Amino acid sequence: MLSAHHDVAQIRLDNALALFDEFVHATVKHADAATLRGLERRFAERLQIQPSYWSQIKGRSRQIGERLARQFEQLSHKPLGWMDEVHDATAGAASPAEPEQAPGLPQDDDERFIVGLVLTYYRRHPQRARTRLLDLLGEVLAPAPPAPSAAPKKPAPADDPHDLWLRSQSGVAPLKRKR
Repeated sequence: MLSAHHDVAQIRLDNALALFDEFVHATVKHADAATLRGLERRFAERLQIQPSYWSQIKGRSRQIGERLARQFEQLSHKPLGWMDEVHDATAGAASPAEPEQAPGLPQDDDERFIVGLVLTYYRRHPQRARTRLLDLLGEVLAPAPPAPSAAPKKPAPADDPHDLWLRSQSGVAPLKRKR
């Protein structure tokens, strides 16, 4: 019986995240950093919950109970019981055994957690997040430097942030497809 409860909790979480995606797409036609700031707060207000509570739900430290599921449905204009059913737009549409169906989307709770953290950081501090994340990803994704020669090494000039951004994008799939 515990697994059935866990399944309902995961389905409700997936559906809540789908509601948030719907909210973002309905609210923002051309997303930029300034527009994205505050969307989670506005989404929480729409569902009549505290932004910190929404954060706890996304972080899986809180579950969506029966009463809250019905509240989400009513305020999102969904039919009764919608939160308890698997929908094509949620992660339940692709089984974990077939991750190739959605290669750019997070495949498990760990990946969703990391993506959520990165997005939260980026939405709060877009310039700083871009610079720091590109530095980190540049270290990991940049091709290995050529073998050292006999000549003494000169310090490399500071990378142009735009050039680093373009180099880091090569070979990396986007988190979400652009619409």
